[in-house]
Amino acid sequence: MKFPSTRALAPPASLGQALAAGLAPDGGLYVPGALPAFSPADFDGLDELPAVAARLLQPFFDGDPLAAQLPAICREAFAVAPPLRAFGASGNYVLELFHGPTAAFKDYGARFLAACLAAQAEPGQTLTILVATSGDTGAAVAAAFHRRPGFRVVILYPDGRVSPRQAHQLGCFGDNVLALRVQGSFDDCQRMAKAALGDAALRAQVPLSSANSISLGRLLPQMAYYAHASLAHWRATGRPLSFVVPTGNLGNGLACLMARRMGLPIADIALASNANDVLPAFFAGGDYRPRASVATLANAMDVGAPSNYERLAWLYPDPAERRRAVLAGSVADAEIRGGVRDAHRRLGETLCPHTATAAVLLERLRAQGLAGDACIVATAHPAKFPEVVEPLLGTDVALPAALAAMLARPSQAEPLPADEAALATALRRGTEPGPVFLR
Repeated sequence: MKFPSTRALAPPASLGQALAAGLAPDGGLYVPGALPAFSPADFDGLDELPAVAARLLQPFFDGDPLAAQLPAICREAFAVAPPLRAFGASGNYVLELFHGPTAAFKDYGARFLAACLAAQAEPGQTLTILVATSGDTGAAVAAAFHRRPGFRVVILYPDGRVSPRQAHQLGCFGDNVLALRVQGSFDDCQRMAKAALGDAALRAQVPLSSANSISLGRLLPQMAYYAHASLAHWRATGRPLSFVVPTGNLGNGLACLMARRMGLPIADIALASNANDVLPAFFAGGDYRPRASVATLANAMDVGAPSNYERLAWLYPDPAERRRAVLAGSVADAEIRGGVRDAHRRLGETLCPHTATAAVLLERLRAQGLAGDACIVATAHPAKFPEVVEPLLGTDVALPAALAAMLARPSQAEPLPADEAALATALRRGTEPGPVFLR
């Protein structure tokens, strides 16, 4: 399969080329040349997540040298199956995507991309993986590439706008991972990363790729856990499953939309945003108008210009059809607090702020008449946000073992202005500058 750019000004790329490049030369995002069509019967006999993932992704790998390695890549990336379980009222469910090494859903896509790039790496060359993060992506990418020969990771994150535990994770790897704390917002980090990836002269000196959700290697694998969960539910009940997905940069929600378009038994898809309501405003009938992001309790979703909107427009070229395809809602900080408290008091559930946006939106949609079985997507472990969650619950949240191990290591990051030239200089000089330690 070939992969064109959303902007149609660059030649279609092979899968390997698209994975290595991250961003298309015309500044667009790579998308599949076609979406395969499946029915639930196409997955008969496949129960485990790696097997479902390999079957789902096989058409995208056809004709590429990576095709023979797809089963092994899926076994590595999808070693941890996310639990799908009941959540409160009958017909409500939660899909827990936070049981990976950095306690966030980003682990699946990051590990898949790392396995793909490692499989096609050229001996003697070093590829720099540049990633802008609003909280969880950077740690997942760092963990996936940490100490892999032939790779360096450079993380951009907005200083003071991620949780302290997220910041510690981002800087705790060392070795081939450099964390840069940018004096700006996530949108600044994303702008800087895109500029570097689009700078041909810089890339000639420093081979670059991306591990943000703009990367095809992040998008494709995220379809797999929606396929796996919806198939399990379909087989158990004979009913399709709706999903309520917390969203910032739209990659996770778009993966769910693509899985449904490909024929998986998925009903409604709702996008839960925080106060950065660019997407809900569009789906309510307004124009799509990116704007500066604002800081919220659900910081990993603090995005004012979601990159994957380009892919959404590719998937649904007609704006009216686009709006019909998706439900969406914005959840304010006060509602997030209420959602965390309510889930704990009524259900005995402990939610992170991002997952709470999905829980609040599901309740809202139920009140508006949403029928059928519906699943909120739990994107991060609540222990990553103790300063938000613990005061609301009046109790400590236990740390997962992998997260506790990361927090026990020293952490360091280097300050960086929100400036494209400053990033280019940092990329050229590598990791020599002395770090600033985080406490």
